[in-house]
Amino acid sequence: MNSSQELQQQSAHKKKPKHFNVYVMIFAFILIAALLTYIVPGGAYDRVEQDGRSVILPETFHYIDGEHIGLLGIFSSIHTGMVNGANIIFFVLIVGGAFGIFTATGALDAFIHMLSRKMANKEKLLIPVLMLFFAAAGALMGMSDETIVYVAIVAPMAIALGFDALTGFAIVVLGAGVGFTAAVMNPFTVGIAQGISELPTFSGMGFRIVVFIVLYLAAVFYVMRYASKVKKNPELGEYGGFSRKVDTTAWKQTEKMTTRHKLVLTAFLVNYVVLIIGVLKYGWYITEIAGLFLLFGLLMGILGGISFSGIADNFILGAKHLLGGALIIGFAQAILVIFNTSGMMDTLLYHAAGALGDIPASLSAVGMLFLQTAINFFVPSGSGQAALTMPLMAPLADMIGVTRQTAVLAYQFGDGLSNTILPTGNIIAQLAIAGIGYGKWVKWFLPFFLIEIGIAIIALIVAQVIQYGPF
Repeated sequence: MNSSQELQQQSAHKKKPKHFNVYVMIFAFILIAALLTYIVPGGAYDRVEQDGRSVILPETFHYIDGEHIGLLGIFSSIHTGMVNGANIIFFVLIVGGAFGIFTATGALDAFIHMLSRKMANKEKLLIPVLMLFFAAAGALMGMSDETIVYVAIVAPMAIALGFDALTGFAIVVLGAGVGFTAAVMNPFTVGIAQGISELPTFSGMGFRIVVFIVLYLAAVFYVMRYASKVKKNPELGEYGGFSRKVDTTAWKQTEKMTTRHKLVLTAFLVNYVVLIIGVLKYGWYITEIAGLFLLFGLLMGILGGISFSGIADNFILGAKHLLGGALIIGFAQAILVIFNTSGMMDTLLYHAAGALGDIPASLSAVGMLFLQTAINFFVPSGSGQAALTMPLMAPLADMIGVTRQTAVLAYQFGDGLSNTILPTGNIIAQLAIAGIGYGKWVKWFLPFFLIEIGIAIIALIVAQVIQYGPF
């Protein structure tokens, strides 16, 4: 058993913090949507195909007799939503299963421990190097929930090197958070949102790389500034559930990098090289991407010395880990089924476009950011939020002069930035592992959160000015 599995078992025995149940809220939204079909009149726009995407003709709106949704229709819409979202749901499960195999090889744990050992006597490099790793994991593989395990590894290591638990916690969570927000090639957020918006998969990558660099450097500066204060005056530190004197022997001697680990990590990187080539040269979409991840998941399992039965078991475990988020996609689609069946979707677009029509497009993009942030409180799943909001935001963007790519950018910012502060997400569980109170984290993190919001606003304005596209 590797150290990550041991830590997961230990954390499982701890009292689990109460979490906001997103399914209850989404079902309430479904009920409200059904009720609105008796109040809000249906409407319809004419649509045309343009450059491979469906575009609304703004002057063609007209009211129609929409269908009212009854009791059976409410529950039937959930099944229909699951069917409509099947391609995205199974994409999430397959990619999650592939990551489950990758994690089971122990290569990721071994790499993190190797970095930790090499950084043991290089405190000044510890923060930027480890944060770069976690940021890259967030940007490429959507690392988010998985950080819970690594908090228990890095936090005591940071204390042993003269920092505190909050520094170690921030290295992991803030590092992964800024990468997840920039979402350079995050298959669970940008990959899905662009697909729904009929944009080429992972298009606009260059701009997101710039955002990644800016957010990463800002995060490193913020954490290093705090860590330096703790280093000079340990009494200022927050040590959470850890002792100020930590035995470093265990994490220095565990998870040695083996040849198998190196082969697995090489295959993991090759997977992304092939992915970039496939997307940019051959126009791959989620079907091909899911197949690629499945293929390389199998290959990584073989290179990692896992039996075929073990590969299958870990694929199931990986998919199970993302099952909740996948089901949220289906429930979110149920709301859209009701909106489309009743004609309320186009009515909503008509009035939203009218309200935003006189506002500069750049400010409308900023408004989308705050709307997505608010929605993330109720739908903390990134893929679920994409499935719920992008069918509305993409055509709305066309109508108010915002590029669809900018609308996706507003979505990823609204989802990613708020994950590290909203209590309805995983931040409560992550803090519980470190023994840090939510109030203490908010007090420490809030200034940087405002900095992130400022960076996001500037990025959205720039994106709109340059007509960030392709459309």
